[in-house]
Amino acid sequence: MNPSENGGGGVAVAEHCRQVYRSDVRAARRRLAGRIRKTPVFHTSVAGPDGPVPVTLKLESLQHGGTFKVRGCLNALLSATTRTDQVIIASAGNAGIAAALSAAWLGKACTVVVPESAPHTKVAAMWSHGAEVLWHGTTYAEAARYATELAAERGALQLHAYDLPAVVAGAGVVGLELEDQVRGKPPVLVAVGGGGLVAGIAAAVGRRQQVVGVEPVGMPALHAALLANRPVDVGRPGIGLDALGATRVGEIALDIARRYDVPSLLVAEEAIATAREYLWREFRIVVELAGASALAAIMSGAYTPAPGERPVVVLCGGNTDLAAL
Repeated sequence: MNPSENGGGGVAVAEHCRQVYRSDVRAARRRLAGRIRKTPVFHTSVAGPDGPVPVTLKLESLQHGGTFKVRGCLNALLSATTRTDQVIIASAGNAGIAAALSAAWLGKACTVVVPESAPHTKVAAMWSHGAEVLWHGTTYAEAARYATELAAERGALQLHAYDLPAVVAGAGVVGLELEDQVRGKPPVLVAVGGGGLVAGIAAAVGRRQQVVGVEPVGMPALHAALLANRPVDVGRPGIGLDALGATRVGEIALDIARRYDVPSLLVAEEAIATAREYLWREFRIVVELAGASALAAIMSGAYTPAPGERPVVVLCGGNTDLAAL
């Protein structure tokens, strides 16, 4: 794999090719116990093409730092075998916030390398947790290349935003929580991005229940990888879809998607924007566009629940400019 894509360096490279299983997620849950929030679920109905649709919303937007990614970043730092007081990550937003917050909790210095397109609201959140923020390049891949060079130069631990076993396993704790919170085994709809969350949840629940990935039509990273049988580069994200800005899905996510038959549903960016506005208007729930992607699949009709089914929809992040609402 090209280091510019895997964010490799130090521990990240050493662990990168490992697979992730339910046992890894269970270990992550033990490691994270008392450190992260068990986010609540909300049983309700939302507007579908043919009337109200019962759903269960998993409010992961209420997690520390406003994003599920703190689970993976903290798990990676707690499980790292290399001891260092410096952490480096390339990120367009939420992973940088999560790394900064996790490092601050553990008394480590954190540097986030962001592309020039990184949203200022998310950069401000990184600063608020004490991170050094460096701008480099116009894409995540360019930022990742520089982060790799910087990590080697400083002897720092480099995290990957979504394609590192410990990061995927930490995100997967969401799936174990859902087993405790939701009766039966309904399908779970999850936004994809680089694939860390959808892969972690699928690794956690295995074939016990269906996990469905949801992606914007302009950024079908998992969809394209499943067709090509390997991660491939896809288009650039549309306006406001920065949190789903990975141009290729992670190798770990592709492996898990194939192992557990995780499909990818595509939704229009307009449908995602509509879902986010609906959550604010009807429930006063604040999510970023990426956080509304899974709900957009139901509201737009891209996903039609079976009779009597109440699917789980993961609202994965709430870091957005409130003026947009």
